[in-house]
Amino acid sequence: MTSEIEIKINTIVKLLRTDDGISSSQGYVEQISWILFLKFINDYQKHSEFFIDEEFRWDAWAIPNEHSNAKTGKKLIHFIKKKLFPYLKSFKATNDSTRIKYRIGYIFHLIENRIASPEILLEACRIINTLDFQSSSELFELSQVYERLLHQMGNDGTNGEYHTPRPVIKAIVECIEPRIGESVYDGAMGSGGFLCEVHNYLKSDADNFTCENWNTLNNSTFYGIEKTPFAYLVSAINLTLHGIKNPSIIRANTLTTDGFGEKQFDIILKNPPYASKEPVEVQSYFPIKTNVSELLFLQHIMQKLKANGRAAVVVPDGVLFQTKSAYTKVKKKLLEGFNLHTILSLPSGVFLPYTRVKTNVLFVSNTGATSDIWYYEMSLNQALNKSNPINYRHFEEFIDLYRNTTKRCHGVNNWSVNVSDIKNYDLMAKNPNKSIEINHLSPEQIITNIKANDKQINALMTEIERLVHG
Repeated sequence: MTSEIEIKINTIVKLLRTDDGISSSQGYVEQISWILFLKFINDYQKHSEFFIDEEFRWDAWAIPNEHSNAKTGKKLIHFIKKKLFPYLKSFKATNDSTRIKYRIGYIFHLIENRIASPEILLEACRIINTLDFQSSSELFELSQVYERLLHQMGNDGTNGEYHTPRPVIKAIVECIEPRIGESVYDGAMGSGGFLCEVHNYLKSDADNFTCENWNTLNNSTFYGIEKTPFAYLVSAINLTLHGIKNPSIIRANTLTTDGFGEKQFDIILKNPPYASKEPVEVQSYFPIKTNVSELLFLQHIMQKLKANGRAAVVVPDGVLFQTKSAYTKVKKKLLEGFNLHTILSLPSGVFLPYTRVKTNVLFVSNTGATSDIWYYEMSLNQALNKSNPINYRHFEEFIDLYRNTTKRCHGVNNWSVNVSDIKNYDLMAKNPNKSIEINHLSPEQIITNIKANDKQINALMTEIERLVHG
């Protein structure tokens, strides 16, 4: 059943789709985001210091029915463009990633109001004004609605790289089992899904929290970097709606910035961008030179993971099977310096419609060299697609076996490999337990399968060509 909050947000989306200034799903998500954020700041200030001057507060311009001096028509659009946004951008000079004023400044430094119709803008503000950000239940519901917006944007084929499916994130976090007091870092935040899920996980024990626990959770737990302006915007909004009060988040290129200096982290969770090539300037920051972004991110993780820390990172198949020089060197460093204890082989289609490339999750701990790798191959009865996405229940057996090593029977879907048996650093998941079955299919089914295989082969060939020529 659709909630009242979802109905309100859907109404705003329909309005924005009719506006001349917005032409894509990214556009309406962006515009909803800045309006939501300013309403949140207004409610936040009611129980905090007022750091926004009266002229620029939500109540002074967003709800004209209640304030005779509020702007309407062209005056409203002019006020937002020439006064409100420049004023909010000035907060960036605060230069402290843990302060909300800094986040406000950075967000409004990256975006502009693109809503052309003052009537549509005022109606959107009127609807959002009915939301109560001081209600924890309403804020939680709004966070879920917002994430569904981001998911829909990915399904539309728009910036899907910013959105890792929630079942994947939830499964990874439940395996990592973060604890209060541990620092959690994502150097490729996207929409902030990993940090939000860790917050949800830790808050499940909120009844036992002390004041010190709450202070730790709010002020020294969450760290992130995001390169893309739009992704930084939605991650900042997403973290805010999930109740993460003072995350340390930076907009920068993770691969070229010192980020948080020499700081290392207890937990690193990451689904970095892949299939991209990095210039020589970026490669110069790493000991193993390569233009393959996923190899640079793996080196970054090794640099930033604390002793005894834990990490989980999503990588494409190419990282596992490639034995070219840079791939071999990075995997050699990983195996000899860290414990790559688990590889979860995900089925093809997890990240559709953004990409069909098959992926894996590497689970690593900074506790010494690798001795054995436990593999789990997720096998599904049917192909994943837009109408049949990955589901949390698909991960339940893996999570259970990950947490309870004595239950691992090395059956059809899981097996272990001693590192001494790995040749040429080829870490590809090759399931030794599957026997070849002869399955007689109808001609129609054979044709259907061939068509599906052609699509997958084309996607894999594109990836292989990139790797060969990279």
